[in-house]
Amino acid sequence: MSVLIVTSVGDIEVDLHTDRCALTTKNFLKLCKMKYYNGCLFHKVEKDFLAQTGDPTGTGTGGDSVYKFLYGDQARFFDDEIRPELRHSKTGTVAMASAGENCNASQFYITLRDDVDYLDDKHTVFGMVAEGFDTLTKINEAYVDDNGRPFKDIRIKHTYVLDDPFDDPPQLAELIPENSPTGKPRDEVAEERLEDTWVPLDQTVAPEELEEMIRSKEAHTNAVILESLADIPDAEVKPPDNVLFVCKLNPVTQDEDLYTIFSRFGTVTSAEIIRDYKTGDSLCYAFIEFDTKEACERAYFKMDNCLIDDRRIHVDFSQSVSKLWGQFRQSKRNAKKDGCFKCGAPDHLARDCDQDGEQKNKGPSYVLKDENTQRGGNHRRSYDLVFDEDEADCSEERDHENGHRRKNRRIDDRKSELPPRGGRDRNSHERTHSDEKGSKHGKDDRNRGDRKHDDYHSYSRSGDRSSGRNDDRDYSKRHDRSRSGEEEKGYRRRDKSDGERHHRDDGYDRRRRDEDSHRKRSPDSKHRREDGGHHVRNQQSDDRSYKERRHRDGR
Repeated sequence: MSVLIVTSVGDIEVDLHTDRCALTTKNFLKLCKMKYYNGCLFHKVEKDFLAQTGDPTGTGTGGDSVYKFLYGDQARFFDDEIRPELRHSKTGTVAMASAGENCNASQFYITLRDDVDYLDDKHTVFGMVAEGFDTLTKINEAYVDDNGRPFKDIRIKHTYVLDDPFDDPPQLAELIPENSPTGKPRDEVAEERLEDTWVPLDQTVAPEELEEMIRSKEAHTNAVILESLADIPDAEVKPPDNVLFVCKLNPVTQDEDLYTIFSRFGTVTSAEIIRDYKTGDSLCYAFIEFDTKEACERAYFKMDNCLIDDRRIHVDFSQSVSKLWGQFRQSKRNAKKDGCFKCGAPDHLARDCDQDGEQKNKGPSYVLKDENTQRGGNHRRSYDLVFDEDEADCSEERDHENGHRRKNRRIDDRKSELPPRGGRDRNSHERTHSDEKGSKHGKDDRNRGDRKHDDYHSYSRSGDRSSGRNDDRDYSKRHDRSRSGEEEKGYRRRDKSDGERHHRDDGYDRRRRDEDSHRKRSPDSKHRREDGGHHVRNQQSDDRSYKERRHRDGR
């Protein structure tokens, strides 16, 4: 009439009140024989109150009685067996956790202190803990969350029936497994916590080893922080073991002094005093690199607290990794020589990779598209990115479209009886150039205020335009390329003569202005004003003669 409950924190032996609570104790004994409680969590632990278990789901809302397995779903719950003499007066009282009146199934609880009178006459008390109070103390001291669930799982490992006064029903033999189940129940849906097999390090490791492990984890945490701040290249990087850090130096100490002093311990690769980058003053610390690790260790033990230039220096192994940035920029994989970090191939290194050469020979990965199909294909030339695999597929199509477009352009030129495209562009450029020169001359003449001179230049410009149009019609009729060369020479001569006329006009205007200023300053200017009419007529005749001479020169 007793049961041994093996938990993850110890064993508990329970004596049952089979004579007073026959229905309840029979349910408990047969469920223990079925190994129904194996793996069940103590899903609720209230300190100095109670510890509840017996739910395979681990949530506190599940569980079935043995009568459901024997007689069906209608027998899932059974009635209460509350006895006035059975009270929650002592620690270790075992009672059923019901969902309500006459709703007992498989869940039960164990009280963790005396005189829990609040639960009297509400739940069926069917047993008492006989041994295993130390186990109850461990359960009571477990760390739990706000819902009373322990952060570290406490489970029932096995249940052993020591004495059973009730006969087994015939159907029970089929429900008893051959081997006792282990691990979590199949129906468990509770949130995962620390497993019951987890043991803190302080219980398995020596104090010195535990302290070393804690220091190592703290150092790694600090390294990760420094890596995130871009202070070190990698969290796993280690400083070189052949470099010493020397501080508390005298500002007058030089690199050569340190090199000479530390050379007696071995070959010194470099001795560098760190200085201010603006003023060049010593910052009173230095790094000394040795050829071997052994020489570095000898210098460390011998030179610490030595006197150099009336200063006692401090020597330690260097923790700086500033010179290792270049090694770790390419990645740790390349440093370990386990493949190429450029292309990812494991059969060669990055320095032997031909990917760069192939990319240069291959050229850019974009091509010129004649049609921007993304915007309706309106035959406008535009740049668009094309992947390399698409370039080979569409190259023939682009060549065909370009050839067809050039053919259509030649046919349109023949129909319009125009010269080739290059000749038309050159002729239009020459006409534009000639018109610009003529308009410039016309502007200069208008500044002088001579209307007849402006009319003459406008006549010249109209003649140039008409001659240019006649030349275009001659081109369209004869289709002769040699004709375009001769017309180009004619245009050049005409531009040259226009430039000479412009130069003479500028000289004549300058002489006119000088003469006017001289007449204004002369004493007989009054007499000339009186004869102004006669002078104006003479001047107009001079202008007319000058224009005739210039017209003859131009022809």
